[in-house]
Amino acid sequence: MKIDVVLGLQWGDEGKGKIVDVLAGRYPAVARFQGGPNAGHSLHFDGKSFVVRSIPSGIFREGSENIVGNGVVLDPVTFREECENIIKTTGIDPKQKLVVSKKAHLILPTHRLLDAAQEAAAGKGKIGSTLKGIGPTYTDKVGRHGLRVGDVLTADFADRFARLKARHAKEIANLGYECDINAGEQEWMDAIEYLKQFRLVDCEYFVNKWLDEKPMLAEGAQGSLLDVDYGSYPFVTSSSTTVGGVCTGLGVAPSRVGHVFGIFKAYCTRVGSGPFPTELFDETGEKIRQIGHEFGAVTGRPRRCGWLDLVALKYVVMIDGVTDLIMMKSDCLDDFDTIKVCTSYKVNGVETDQVPFDISAEIEPVYTEFKGWKQDLSGIRQEKDLPKAFTDYVKFMEDYIGVPVKIISLGPDREATIER
Repeated sequence: MKIDVVLGLQWGDEGKGKIVDVLAGRYPAVARFQGGPNAGHSLHFDGKSFVVRSIPSGIFREGSENIVGNGVVLDPVTFREECENIIKTTGIDPKQKLVVSKKAHLILPTHRLLDAAQEAAAGKGKIGSTLKGIGPTYTDKVGRHGLRVGDVLTADFADRFARLKARHAKEIANLGYECDINAGEQEWMDAIEYLKQFRLVDCEYFVNKWLDEKPMLAEGAQGSLLDVDYGSYPFVTSSSTTVGGVCTGLGVAPSRVGHVFGIFKAYCTRVGSGPFPTELFDETGEKIRQIGHEFGAVTGRPRRCGWLDLVALKYVVMIDGVTDLIMMKSDCLDDFDTIKVCTSYKVNGVETDQVPFDISAEIEPVYTEFKGWKQDLSGIRQEKDLPKAFTDYVKFMEDYIGVPVKIISLGPDREATIER
């Protein structure tokens, strides 16, 4: 059996939660393979809204097994809060349908403090971190200092925690950042006891044994343009958000990967710092932000908004080997007379259809303009009812990228979805 993959193709916030929820009914298991609790996936169904951070979006589907893979960094406090909220709002007990990889790394309270200290020290050069401790946790992972979920079962766990805490205290002091180094520690330890109540597994064995008999859906966090290798470095996240992260984050071979569902918005958004060639600073950008409710699911931060960038989209489709495109929030552009898409860049005055290495280069987007469809798409449920101006817009994208748009989302609810 294959593991199919859902990936964001922009800078995150594409609407992956809804699509995983829609697709999860077709898969007996959903696995999260990277990222941390800074990535909030919003889901809407039965007249209610939910936000999951570390738990796979398949948790709400009856009979679905859910896996937190070893590529994830887990904050026990946030994890417990998330589980308790799911129990309170749905009656679903995650302990019954969720396993956690022993090799997933733990976010300590001091990782959050170190995150804040590093951002404060960076001044105007700060990354725009969500201050959830994600970057410092991945730094400890790569530096071979981190604590993993499986460590909570060892007899000397308290000593391991103390050593890493002391290391962080020195780093924070060296940055000149004043804080209470013990802040949140007792709550964190209590959350560790809660985490111990879950099935802690060897993820690579669990996933591969599952795939011997049944299919699985892998769910990514953030977006491909935030990948630590292929994103707009250094304004990226700290994990592999592209398809390669599935293999390292779950312990599966590339030959196990089947369909790659790539999700993008009909426009672009970004949070935090970093390049954004098609960003709009005018009334049009603000109009997109308000219509699309472009504010962070976890942080509430207003997102930067701009026109769709097909140069960047084609770039990540190539890297991810996307087989099926999924277009989100098309209905948010219903009221525009003219809609633009970026089809090339002028980089330091030279036109190109490639994403440049140098993110500090002067990048001017070259646009292709389309006449708006000026029709409410939100209630349409059949492809044949879509206006021609809209289908022409979609056809142009498919021809440019070379991959078909298989799903069109026209609203946040599960039912507001057209499969082509």
